[in-house]
Amino acid sequence: MRFLLIIFINLAQASLRQRDSCNDQEINNDCSAVCDAEYFDCSKTCENSDCLRKCAEEVISCENSCPCGADCPTGCVDCPEHPLCADECEDAQFINNDYKICVNAAIYVLDFCLRTCPPEIGCHNSCYENYTQMLFLCPCIEQETTTTTEISTTTTEISPIEPSDVFILVIPVYVDKSYLQSGDGSSQVSTTINAPDNYARYAAHALVNGKLHIFGGTSDGTKIARLDDCTLNELTVRLNEERGACHAALSIENGKKALICFGNSGEVRKTCEIFDGSITVLTFASDSTHRYGGLGLYKNQPASVGCLDEEHQKAETLSASGWTALPDHPKRISLHSLVGLENHSMLLIGGKDYGNGYQSGIWQLKDENWNEIGELLQADYSGSAIHIGRSIYYFGYVSNAIERLDFTETEDLQTVEFLRNSGQYYLPVLFQTVPNYCI
Repeated sequence: MRFLLIIFINLAQASLRQRDSCNDQEINNDCSAVCDAEYFDCSKTCENSDCLRKCAEEVISCENSCPCGADCPTGCVDCPEHPLCADECEDAQFINNDYKICVNAAIYVLDFCLRTCPPEIGCHNSCYENYTQMLFLCPCIEQETTTTTEISTTTTEISPIEPSDVFILVIPVYVDKSYLQSGDGSSQVSTTINAPDNYARYAAHALVNGKLHIFGGTSDGTKIARLDDCTLNELTVRLNEERGACHAALSIENGKKALICFGNSGEVRKTCEIFDGSITVLTFASDSTHRYGGLGLYKNQPASVGCLDEEHQKAETLSASGWTALPDHPKRISLHSLVGLENHSMLLIGGKDYGNGYQSGIWQLKDENWNEIGELLQADYSGSAIHIGRSIYYFGYVSNAIERLDFTETEDLQTVEFLRNSGQYYLPVLFQTVPNYCI
């Protein structure tokens, strides 16, 4: 019996060491339970130590063959033929979270690319080519793909995304309060994001190559972190300027890069830099300060409006030659959200008008003219907005309200709908993702 005890102690220690580095621990647990049951059935008929020794050898062999066992230490990757290893690529669109996240990122980049293209078919074709390249980087895609799809050059229309199919990860100033919000307002569930609790506080955010990145913030004004699965991983590359608060970030160049601008005080309120996923490079500084002026796309070029402390109405746009003036906004506005539309206009949502408090107006800059085209249901500022399909989702700070702005096919504002309340969170980070993400 002592011999058997030693065997099981060694087996348990080896199993624990292997499981520490294995991603299929739940499958290993199920497999181990099967092995234990087989050992029990074998040993209960034994009448001598030789028989028990044989049963022990069989259970060791069984354990070794399990995912995370000695014969396949990294799990089902090493032994996909194991009966407990389900085919992760079968019905991947429903059950494989890595596949869904990867495809969702590719769709987001495609949508962004198409919406920012000028009326040139070459640009649209390039968007689809980049989309195809991104898909080939997704798990399972080669196994699932059996035919070659020809890209149509006659239409670029994408079916609208139904709100019930939209899921938005919300990371507020306190990371442990993160949640997943459905686009139709029917669900709001807590999520677990691995990062220090103040990690996203006052940080700006943007997508680069389909991945969510956050920039600066009070925890570290020069940090850049990327969301990988459910963890915010800090990168070694840093921002060139300290941007602890009041700055903004925007996806540019069809989502391949991010523009990060402005800051809390001094000349940093004008400075900008570009991040391509690997390095940061300073670019043109704006002519006016834009502390809490935000960034959005107007005519497919970055733009900013207003400034909190200078209390001005100035708007500017950035081109390859630098910043140039746009028409002044009618109000001395700041702390608003800027969103570019496919028709190359730009919306300014909510905000704070110096001397007149926070605003409910939805303003549109189109053809060099500002017009108020609608109102939020509740006045607000310091919220965040995300454009998905034919809707813009606005997460308010003062009102706690989440509102959805729905647009027609021609991008005219159709309705503004209240979804539900959330916590009172300042400038939350928003990311379109998949159901049950990080729950």
